Amino acid sequence: MSPIRSLIPLLITAGILIGGNGLQGTFISLRALQEGFSPSMIGVIGTGYNIGFAIGCIYVTRIIRSIGHIRAFSALAAIASAGSICMVLFIDPTSWFLMRLIQGVCFAGLFAVVESWLNARVTNDTRARTLSVYRFVDLGAVTLAQYMIPAVGLDGFQLFAIISMALTLSLVPISFADRSSPEAPAHVQFDVRTLWRVSPLATIGCVVVGLTNSSFRSLGPIYADGIGMSVTSIATFMSVGIFAGVVLQYPLGHYSDKLDRRQIILVATLGSLAASLFIALFADSSPWLNYVGIFLFGAFAMPLYSLCSAHANDHAAPGQHALVSAGTLFFWSLGAVIGPLFASFMIDLFGPHALFYYTAAVLACFLIYTVQRMTVREGVPTTERRMGFRNLLRTSTFFSKLAGAPPAEPAKDKTDRA
Repeated sequence: MSPIRSLIPLLITAGILIGGNGLQGTFISLRALQEGFSPSMIGVIGTGYNIGFAIGCIYVTRIIRSIGHIRAFSALAAIASAGSICMVLFIDPTSWFLMRLIQGVCFAGLFAVVESWLNARVTNDTRARTLSVYRFVDLGAVTLAQYMIPAVGLDGFQLFAIISMALTLSLVPISFADRSSPEAPAHVQFDVRTLWRVSPLATIGCVVVGLTNSSFRSLGPIYADGIGMSVTSIATFMSVGIFAGVVLQYPLGHYSDKLDRRQIILVATLGSLAASLFIALFADSSPWLNYVGIFLFGAFAMPLYSLCSAHANDHAAPGQHALVSAGTLFFWSLGAVIGPLFASFMIDLFGPHALFYYTAAVLACFLIYTVQRMTVREGVPTTERRMGFRNLLRTSTFFSKLAGAPPAEPAKDKTDRA
């Protein structure tokens, strides 16, 4: 740990942010249900966050370049903290939608500040260790934060206050970080056409991940409550799905580096489709069957984003990797905006199990599309791939750089690959 000791304040800040964000996502859904909001209205509120996140991804580098890392972080953390307090002062669907939209912008910016700062401080010798610690922080913070809900309870203002305090306290460790201000990051260009030209399959795959995984994160608590789970069981249900995401990341990634990556995308899609059908058809109201089902869903569905990103990078020309990274995050955000909205209306019409019928339908369509794309062009031979599989978080465009993207080179066109 000695070589990355100077990065510990930034990693602690990241843990507070990730935990607070994971707690708020589950808590807002359950509290909105308790306040009498319909599932479709809760879906609209979740969509507000994702709209804000997409906006934040596009504009955050301009903010950092204008006022610097620490001032950008301070401003965004203060706004997000105030948003949490406003939600308990104004318990109204329209107000909550606006607050979640604003918080989406803020969290996209906060993660970008932390990750661009880490990128400015990390070296090739410390990159792997920093990345490992960052992933551990992400998994631990999100999983443990879920249990704040049964520990504190849904009623009153306490959890709103705890989330606000966490966002405010995230300023403390980052204030003790290296006092030298890192160089402002280069502007991240979002050219959505580039990713489509490079890989239509990766583009559709990222949208599918947004449509399905974001619906689980936003509406999973609504499903669990609808089948009669206790608050503690709901926290466990969400934690199991999130934790399962790391179980098959590296096995699937390892084989995707050795085989046609689309074959592994097919395996992950088929596995998450089967898990969705298992939950919808057989889990019923049994907590343990639902835990098994959501574990399988998370294990297969969560790696899909990283697999699609790796597939896009297989086809990317030198110098296009930054555009691909920005494009995958943008198209995931697009799916994340639409998914919870549509899935919540399905729950309103057909009940809680409609959530997993919906994810199964989306994944079935993607399965067919993947098979069709495999007949259109050949996969990239393993000897021609410039980059291996990387386990990516969807926190900001800077995470792919932290995960070890290659340096930019002069671009050349590779979109005419057969």
